[in-house]
Amino acid sequence: MAMEDLTVRNVPPVETKYRRIVTPIPVPESIPTLESMLKNEALAMAGQPPILWDRAEGFQVYDRFGNKWIDWTSGVLVTNAGHCHPKVQKAIIDQASHGLLHAFTFPTELRAKFSEKLVSVAPEGLDKTYLFTTGSEAVEGALKFARTYAQNIGGADKNIVVSFTNSFHGRTLGSQLAGGIPELKTWIVNRDPDNVQIPFPDGFRCPDVSFDLFLDTLEAAGVAPNRVAAVITESYQGGNASFAPADYMQKVRGWCDQYQASLIFDEVQAGFGRAGTYWAHEHYGVKPDLITCGKGIACGLPLSAVVGRPEIMDVYPPASMTATHTGNPICLAAAHANLLAIEEDGLVENSRRLGEILHTELGRLKDKFSDRVGALHGKGLVAALHIVQSGGIEPDPQLTNKIVRHCIEKGLMLFAPVGYHESSVKVCPPLMIEEEALRESIDVFEEAMTEAISLQ
Repeated sequence: MAMEDLTVRNVPPVETKYRRIVTPIPVPESIPTLESMLKNEALAMAGQPPILWDRAEGFQVYDRFGNKWIDWTSGVLVTNAGHCHPKVQKAIIDQASHGLLHAFTFPTELRAKFSEKLVSVAPEGLDKTYLFTTGSEAVEGALKFARTYAQNIGGADKNIVVSFTNSFHGRTLGSQLAGGIPELKTWIVNRDPDNVQIPFPDGFRCPDVSFDLFLDTLEAAGVAPNRVAAVITESYQGGNASFAPADYMQKVRGWCDQYQASLIFDEVQAGFGRAGTYWAHEHYGVKPDLITCGKGIACGLPLSAVVGRPEIMDVYPPASMTATHTGNPICLAAAHANLLAIEEDGLVENSRRLGEILHTELGRLKDKFSDRVGALHGKGLVAALHIVQSGGIEPDPQLTNKIVRHCIEKGLMLFAPVGYHESSVKVCPPLMIEEEALRESIDVFEEAMTEAISLQ
């Protein structure tokens, strides 16, 4: 169910404490606006369900036509503290009223205060940060820091970046080169031979979870280990919510230490409590050299960051990596309030506690629909069901789309299918969702899956 499909469907009405559907979907009155967007915007901006978001609060999304959804998107894993968190909203209003909307890289108390706060919650030893605007920009920055540091200690040939298949690091060129989703790789025109990919050991698409596969792949690619500048991986693979085995990542950490390569964990969508720990890489029991942050960092405003070891972060002299909107005062005010809200509202613990319920119930659905759900991955309040064709493990994007459509029509908001060949249903509600609402949304999801599969 994508925005390009504007076929109006009459759907049964829904009225519960948390959901309301009182119109056809998409809403007929919304069609002119959706058509205008398709006419005036690049086609690449389309692709999400044809629902006109009007406002959102907590874990619910509203249009202006009387409909209300439980949100399983967090606005693509951004609103960890909930949509329009009162403290974040107040911080934005107060800063806008204060009279400073932009400061370039001129010093501000806001920037000092936020950078100190971010470093304080970062892994031990990652004592410096650089602020950016988007997650992709943070990934680009991390790769730049790591490669420059590597060449300073190992010469110009120490330039190779090792990443993983089926990964997602963003849509700018460098981040997309590091990414490994097949469809995105197809669209890259400026390929970089110094980007090398390893099969990601998820235990499903890649059954071999041994570290020997890492070593063998590098050897087959002709990569000398001392030429590797960095290994970058999402703490969990965004599209598929897939974690690697902890012992595998511990061996990666040891390998990086041996060959003086930086280990980068991309926490853009994984950090700030999403996986039931403050940082998702905590599940591996290792410490990175650099992490990238974004999405959940500011609860809706554009801000991102790299946090890392000082000797890596200080490879560039003053004024050599400026960014026009880095440290924007409004974004910093929102981000600082957001980090306080995550702590004060106990959202990391809520993610862990409700995550146990979510994964237990989704595991039950995986067993119930075992012929069409190849795997269930994730931790905390992030999960992905890998939808497959009957009797195998080949992806089934058509069924995945139908499941999403049925959910939308029942008052459960999902974004378009993601992951391997766009065949994963991603579940990522705001971390402040209530248990009653979570259980209701799981029931709705089960109904939607039953209907979509029965109509195959």
